[in-house]
Amino acid sequence: MTIIYFDCFSGISGDMVIGALIDAGADPKLLEAELKKLPLEEEYTLTWRKIVKNGITCTKFDVVLKHDDHHRHHSGDDHRDHHHEHAHDDGHHHHHGHGHDDNHHHHHEHDHGDGRHLAHTHGGSDHHHGHGHHHRSYKEIAGMIEASELAAEVKETALAIFRRIGEAEGRIHHVPLDDVHFHEVGAVDSIIDIVGTAILIHQLGAVSIQSSPIPVGSGTVHIAHGEYPVPAPATLELLKGVPIEQSAVKGELTTPTGAAIVSVLAERFGPLPSMKVTAIGYGAGTKTFPNRPNVLRVVIGEQR
Repeated sequence: MTIIYFDCFSGISGDMVIGALIDAGADPKLLEAELKKLPLEEEYTLTWRKIVKNGITCTKFDVVLKHDDHHRHHSGDDHRDHHHEHAHDDGHHHHHGHGHDDNHHHHHEHDHGDGRHLAHTHGGSDHHHGHGHHHRSYKEIAGMIEASELAAEVKETALAIFRRIGEAEGRIHHVPLDDVHFHEVGAVDSIIDIVGTAILIHQLGAVSIQSSPIPVGSGTVHIAHGEYPVPAPATLELLKGVPIEQSAVKGELTTPTGAAIVSVLAERFGPLPSMKVTAIGYGAGTKTFPNRPNVLRVVIGEQR
């Protein structure tokens, strides 16, 4: 059977997952085509390119929002610098936003964006996204996915990930699932990360998805309600039941989107399983650490 193993030695985020899967041989053109089945096509373009991180060649995946120069992908890979430039074919400067302190001043040092609070209760927020979207509710995102022509298995996976995020946020803020509104994961780039992951996993035909324990980083982050220790509340809630690992790296290594993806997909957490390796992929984060490559490694293989 085919196994996909997430080796999260520098944490995990949504864009790192997609970068790693493309690097391991998943088809980015298929990803683009399938994502057109969602009514979001006018709002973004996708880019992917090879870069070198601490000596390792890897794939950097980005969602470029068409109507907003300031709000950039990613579901926050904590590993992104907030102002970092891509030399891709579109030639834009991409500013990584999603810092989600509640007023969207993208100035924090900690690494990623999608972190602090992914959601809020209806009516209680002053977040304004430059790309002109209202905050999408859990119900709206689920309805969009359900109404699409995506494959049933892709829908099922994407809906399970969004539901996990919605339920976690609902527990943190003490609101019912349907009253959870996403001001970060509802952003186009994060919908792309989650649905895109489901598309590529389905394309690769994995029978078993496994993962290493998840390092979360250390230090503190600034969220809407003040300074919190790493991992931020949403990330920790999403990692309930998942083995997490101490790390000396300052900052957030695992984003809520990454935490949701791995907690839903992985059926086992532990060391690399016994298998015949057929493909390896490295997905780049944005932040650069001095002593470790900020990448997610995906190992694909066959187990008899």
